[in-house]
Amino acid sequence: MKRTGARRIGLLGGTFNPVHNGHLRAALEVAEFMALDELRLTPSARPPHRDTPQASAEQRLAMVELAVAGEPRLTVDDRELKRDKPSYTVDTLESVRAELAADDQLFLLLGWDAFCSLPSWHRWQELLQHCHLLVLQRPDADSEAPEALRDLLAARSVSDPLSLEGAGGQISFIWQTPLAISATQIRHLLATGRSARYLLPDAVLAYIQAHDLYRAPNA
Repeated sequence: MKRTGARRIGLLGGTFNPVHNGHLRAALEVAEFMALDELRLTPSARPPHRDTPQASAEQRLAMVELAVAGEPRLTVDDRELKRDKPSYTVDTLESVRAELAADDQLFLLLGWDAFCSLPSWHRWQELLQHCHLLVLQRPDADSEAPEALRDLLAARSVSDPLSLEGAGGQISFIWQTPLAISATQIRHLLATGRSARYLLPDAVLAYIQAHDLYRAPNA
């Protein structure tokens, strides 16, 4: 099959504990705005910066698969669940990049908080060797980046994300529709016996109920 030009692939990682409409809306907006061929949601198996999720890796993967069913622009990449070590983003990027053509563009989506924490990430200085960074900005995110990132931003920022060139190496910001939904909020609602409907896809909520996830220990 002949190639018809460089592909444009996005990656959005996370614990997805559980995946919710905030994740999905952000992913879909970016996929459409950036005209991506594919945006992959990548559940992390052993996130190095977080406590062990309440739902197993297999359950979180199943929920993400249910969430993106029927939306062709969103797919699931389970490579981090197949690694028997912490889910370092740089390892994932190296693995994905090795499967792409040299001119394919790879975009890593990060929330503002995650972007500001980059200096604490494993081999974080190498991320841009493999991809462009797309930082998801919300209208209420008006804080400044930490000093450790200011030189990087000065050297690598591009104001218009649609003008990012090459396979990787640059940073741009995309404004997001603010959906004030968090997995923590959803887990709290479920643990206290309240409804989480309309915060996450019905299929995901049905899976949570069928597998008795996020219930309080004595519920």
